[in-house]
Amino acid sequence: MSEPKEELVTTTITARATLDLPPAHRMSYADLNPRSQPTEFFGPLGTGAITVMTPLVAYLLFYTCNEAAGCAPHTRLQDVWHAAIAYPGKKGAWWDWHAAAAYTAWYAWTVLCSAVLPGPVVEGNLLRDGTRKTYKMNGLNTLILTLGLIVGYLFQPNGIQNFTWIYDHWVPLMSASLAMATAQAVWVYVYSFFSGELLALGGNSGNIVYDFFLGRPLNPTFPGFPNFDIKTFNEVRPGIIGWVVLNISCACEQYVRYGRVSDSMSLVLAFEGWYAVDCMLQEASILNQMDITTDGFGFMLSFGDLTWVPFTYGLQARYLAFNPVHLGATASAVITAIELAGLYIFRVSNNEKGAFRNGRNPKNLSYMETERGTKLLTSGWWGRSRHPNYLGDWLMAWAWCLPTGFNTPVTYFYVAYFAVLLMHRQMRDDEACRHKYEKDWDKYCQLVPWKIIPYIY
Repeated sequence: MSEPKEELVTTTITARATLDLPPAHRMSYADLNPRSQPTEFFGPLGTGAITVMTPLVAYLLFYTCNEAAGCAPHTRLQDVWHAAIAYPGKKGAWWDWHAAAAYTAWYAWTVLCSAVLPGPVVEGNLLRDGTRKTYKMNGLNTLILTLGLIVGYLFQPNGIQNFTWIYDHWVPLMSASLAMATAQAVWVYVYSFFSGELLALGGNSGNIVYDFFLGRPLNPTFPGFPNFDIKTFNEVRPGIIGWVVLNISCACEQYVRYGRVSDSMSLVLAFEGWYAVDCMLQEASILNQMDITTDGFGFMLSFGDLTWVPFTYGLQARYLAFNPVHLGATASAVITAIELAGLYIFRVSNNEKGAFRNGRNPKNLSYMETERGTKLLTSGWWGRSRHPNYLGDWLMAWAWCLPTGFNTPVTYFYVAYFAVLLMHRQMRDDEACRHKYEKDWDKYCQLVPWKIIPYIY
């Protein structure tokens, strides 16, 4: 007989310890939201001037470049003024209630899509008060659904003809967007004094003009809708998708007038349309941008998102609608190469930064350690300049404007404006990094001396 097996007995001992921790120190509202100095954009005078001038520039781009006044550098101010007060047709009218209703419906449509369409939910960055916001990233689904409905409409009888209504109400729609942007900026500024919400560190100076422009609240919401972050929603939804819709209407106008869509218009639609698609594909990346992490929501962002982006970035398509340019195969290939080069630099440099930020270094790029314990890339595209993604962005700007030809400099406004914007953004970034990394930033600048364009700037 076999010997009986010993029965194994397992005894589990559970110990429980209680540790009394001191209560966490809660920062007061004043500590969380210290007073700031009104130094950005040359202070209150500069921000006041920009608040007034940027809408005027948006209107000026229409009245100096249209089929009635022409689109040439010698357009007289008298002609511009006459067009502004007596433009033939509703396209140049300052206000139209039907257009206002259409724009309000458009904004409501994007809000509805944001609420009901599926999309991944991601967490935002840790805020100063120790909380994080969550965001549903369904911008791509909103764009796809919108484009699908537009394509279906265009195939209806008279669909292409009817879709030119948007082109024919350009200025009234822009005025409606400006009214929406101003109303939002006023609302969030006033409400921030009663809501107890977290404020932007740069927009709490106490100067009304400055704080209204720069933005006092960091992540404003509407009462009863705590998860609807107005700033993050406006960043990509109504304006960028609306820009695509405007471009399609311009292409319809060209088709109705001339019976075809030119190769130049096709390139503009493809390049700017892809930019919108790429933006939606990378929608979660906006949570790491300065607009979201640092800037408050005021007139600067509300006007920029809702009015400036769609109605000034749409200048090239609007020009081609009444002045078609036929490029040919060679010119189209050259412009496409510029677009692809810019897109490559923009995407590869951002991928390098994104991977490194997430603890991966697949290219084995070199970097420098900082006293803060963080690391700064010093090779790859980030070794060529401190903002290589801005270089890619600017190259794409050229590709968007070159299809308009060389008969007028007005259609190159975006290239000039974007250069100024990127340089200003680079200076703001550098100043923030100098404050963050202190003497380590000076060491980094010695290793990577070029700001945007290697060996030039």
